[in-house]
Amino acid sequence: MFARLLLLFIIVPIIELALFILLGNRLGLSTTLLVIIITAVIGAALTKSQGAKAIHNFQSAMAQGKMPHKEIVDGLLILVAGAVLLTPGFLTDTIGFLLLFAPTRAVIRSLVTGKLADKVNVSVGGNPLDPELEPRREDEATHAKPATGKVIDI
Repeated sequence: MFARLLLLFIIVPIIELALFILLGNRLGLSTTLLVIIITAVIGAALTKSQGAKAIHNFQSAMAQGKMPHKEIVDGLLILVAGAVLLTPGFLTDTIGFLLLFAPTRAVIRSLVTGKLADKVNVSVGGNPLDPELEPRREDEATHAKPATGKVIDI
């Protein structure tokens, strides 16, 4: 995992630098800087609106008693989109806009949830530190045996 992150932190800046040089030569410095500023403003506005929509969807799912897993992943992807849009560059802006665009975000969400499905355990019930709060299974509730043993009074 460390090697992948290291490679990512080396390759992405090299690609961004190459894109800046290529586009800077074709468009000129002022136009290139203007494009960077415009994408930052548009990205910030889209991140804000998509984030607000994700929060609304999360609250709606909770109000309906649904598990808001899709909404949580969408919120995280929008957060990542905002972070990469803050990074100046054409590659990172492209990734950020793809994460903000709902259809591509849905594809990415399905890929992410597919990878994480085997690694996440969800349990609903009581507190594992307090067995009194544990929900009883049906067979335990109907066939409970009285406690036996010695009582030690201190």
